[in-house]
Amino acid sequence: MAALVLFAPAVRLLAQDHLLNASYDVSRELFQEINPAFAAQWKTETGRDIQIRQSHVGSSQQARAVLDGLPADVVTLNQVPDLELLAAAHVIAADWRSRLPDHAAPYTSVTAFVVGAGNPRQIHDWDDLVRPGIRVALVNPKTSGNGRYTFLAAWAFGLRHFGGDVPKTRAFVAELYRHVPALAQGGRAATTIFAERGLADVLVTFESEASVLETGVNGKKFELVNPSATLLVEFPVSVVDRVVDHDGNRKAAEAYLRFLYSEPGQKIIANHGFRPRIGGPAPAATVLDVEATFGGWPQIQRQFFADGAIFDQIIEKTY
Repeated sequence: MAALVLFAPAVRLLAQDHLLNASYDVSRELFQEINPAFAAQWKTETGRDIQIRQSHVGSSQQARAVLDGLPADVVTLNQVPDLELLAAAHVIAADWRSRLPDHAAPYTSVTAFVVGAGNPRQIHDWDDLVRPGIRVALVNPKTSGNGRYTFLAAWAFGLRHFGGDVPKTRAFVAELYRHVPALAQGGRAATTIFAERGLADVLVTFESEASVLETGVNGKKFELVNPSATLLVEFPVSVVDRVVDHDGNRKAAEAYLRFLYSEPGQKIIANHGFRPRIGGPAPAATVLDVEATFGGWPQIQRQFFADGAIFDQIIEKTY
């Protein structure tokens, strides 16, 4: 009898699965709803409970944490280079983009502006961000994909606005960063600078972040502005092969990511302001593909974000 009593807790422990999802900074609310929905489905399908834990920092910070040993079972990040970093180190499989539909990106967004209700500063497009006195909240491209998409979207606008003139585009982007009081480390930090601390007139971020602010903050209301040109943001995901193969929980990790593509998962994604692959909205702005526009992520990294590249050159003269 004593042996049976001692054995019973072990049986219950074995009947519970565990996952750690290493995600980016502004996905908290999304996965707070995704996780219990998946857990309920997993329980129905397998008879097993599952505990899902979350980790949230800027996407590039998160990738480096996983590279350095954070035992995440899955990564759900916001830019391809962060997963390519893990693939190059053999933390995830080299073919990660072909293992799930839509290049392993179950949902998308676009880069957009969030302003105060009624748009008191009349901010409608990228060139409005460099008007005298306008303060802009955005993310550091060195720490988050959110910041990289913002930088690239501003650059793409500049090229269109100035007829392909690179020096004028560079000057425009440099002027934009002179209007940033402080570079945030992640998307939620930028939201705090804008909405809670009131240190900026406009927030440049993923369109989905506007849904976080739709109920207002400290009595203040906000609204979304779609600029004339923006970039499609794809959110890539993968199991962390090094971890799931070691811990033996690949089945649960793969099922978790497949749930993001399911009808229930896509509905939750849409409810949080992201663009689902099933029935997503058509954007009003001109949406550009980042890799087609700039020649692929390796080229983007070398030209703009490597140490000493264009972003560093601009920031060195700005701050």
